[in-house]
Amino acid sequence: MTADTVPPQTAQEYIDAMARDRGYVLDYHKVMAQHDFDVLQATNGLVEAAYLRPRALDRRTKELLFILSLTVMRAGKGHIQSHIRVALDLGVTPQEILEAIEIALPEAGIVAFQAGLEAWRETVGATGIEPRAAVHEGGSGTTQ
Repeated sequence: MTADTVPPQTAQEYIDAMARDRGYVLDYHKVMAQHDFDVLQATNGLVEAAYLRPRALDRRTKELLFILSLTVMRAGKGHIQSHIRVALDLGVTPQEILEAIEIALPEAGIVAFQAGLEAWRETVGATGIEPRAAVHEGGSGTTQ
């Protein structure tokens, strides 16, 4: 079935259900709903089976794993933040999320960690301690 043969309300209802079930919808979900509904349904089926359906791991744990894996994969900040927000909604603390992101350090390195940290910092409103000495601005260490 292509976007041309899917009634628009069906794709819209699917996106609305994804938003309710996941707590977020990514830009690629929206585009695929409009342009290749079959592939969206197929990829979402995998996510449904591995991530959304109740299994041995609870949703909080799965969110922490998603945040870590997205950090290691250097996913876009918005993608990481969508999972941080869902984790917070599920009662995961900012400290627990930070500790999950820190696990990226030994395996993926400082650059991947910094991207996850920046997504976390921005989402939870964390601040740092400013040096009293004059220094050049280092920024977040990310290019996003």
